[in-house]
Amino acid sequence: MKHLTIRNVPDELASALEREKNRRGESLNQTVIELLEQGLGVGTSRSNGLGRLGGTWSEDDYQRFEEATAVFERIDPELWR
Repeated sequence: MKHLTIRNVPDELASALEREKNRRGESLNQTVIELLEQGLGVGTSRSNGLGRLGGTWSEDDYQRFEEATAVFERIDPELWR
């Protein structure tokens, strides 16, 4: 395992890390490792969280959405004079 030293940590970041450490009830080292893993997507697949929504609309949902948003496709000639 590698050792890592981080210098010149801004006070605001150090405070945020301390708060997160206390919230988790873990050591600062473990908290930083987990935050780095999470931020870099190590050990898991990175996701923006939208994948769980993909393919969840039924044909009826899609049709209702299309009908509700059709007005946005219309051009109002009065606005373009």
